[in-house]
Amino acid sequence: MDRKEFFKKSVYAALAAGAMPALGKYAEAFAGTPMPGSPSPSPYDLVAVKGGEPDVMFDKAMEAMGGMKQFVWKGAMVVVKPNIGWDVSPDRGANTNPKLVAQIIKHCYAAGAKQVTVFDHTCDDWKSAYANSGIERAAKDAGARIAPADTENYYQKVTVAGTDKLPNAKVHELIMESDVFINVPVLKNHGGAKLTVCMKNLMGIVWDRKEWHRNDLHQCIADFAAFHKPTLNVVDAYTVMKKNGPRGVSADDVVTMKSLLVSTDMVAADAAATKLFGWEPADIRHIAIAAEKKIGRIDLANLNIKRITV
Repeated sequence: MDRKEFFKKSVYAALAAGAMPALGKYAEAFAGTPMPGSPSPSPYDLVAVKGGEPDVMFDKAMEAMGGMKQFVWKGAMVVVKPNIGWDVSPDRGANTNPKLVAQIIKHCYAAGAKQVTVFDHTCDDWKSAYANSGIERAAKDAGARIAPADTENYYQKVTVAGTDKLPNAKVHELIMESDVFINVPVLKNHGGAKLTVCMKNLMGIVWDRKEWHRNDLHQCIADFAAFHKPTLNVVDAYTVMKKNGPRGVSADDVVTMKSLLVSTDMVAADAAATKLFGWEPADIRHIAIAAEKKIGRIDLANLNIKRITV
């Protein structure tokens, strides 16, 4: 039996049966918590930085969070999941800023990561999107491995227990095999979900996302967020698409905000991003549902937030 076949018959079978406690590092990864022996989490619920370049703002955020060693340990296998969905240039705000992706990778290796892998299930042709977004070159220059996500063979079916609209999903095997999952969405307008941030970015790790659109998109986003929580969420709000998302039409769709949000709580990060966008978190239905399900918090006034100006 080869590695992949063994993996299918053990890890995924256990997931489907709901046997999370027996999965070792896979259970830890899907709980969004570091492996045993890693340092304690940051005292801040969320760090918000503004006024600098993406790499500089991330440096400041991680300093406030206690450093990447709070989340990545020596020998860890890390997956960094930006938005690379669209075959457009970085100035259009459709994809995560490549400078930010590169800096995250550098921090992971400095913390002792064994391997960092970058991927996304793109909407446009994956090779063109990876190249023209600038993320492929930036990631490789920082030492990361680029992986495809364009065929169903990369995905394995898992059961999403206790959900309303999403009983199962096919998740990319790299997420299942990783020790650390860093979610790096770009903040932007979205025609179907109104806004795309951390929870919506998880659609890039699943295969069957068309089913989500047909089956109450907001509910499915919230359902899957309960199933899988990234270790760390980094919201790129440097160049923000204010209209015509998720791909955009022209440079007129974007504004330069020079902002960054970092949190272990996807819902809190999404709520803060929504406020930054100029809307109220409760008005984005998947954020409101996630808060009601206690997946995370939107009561920003009661959170311990570190605000930094560069």
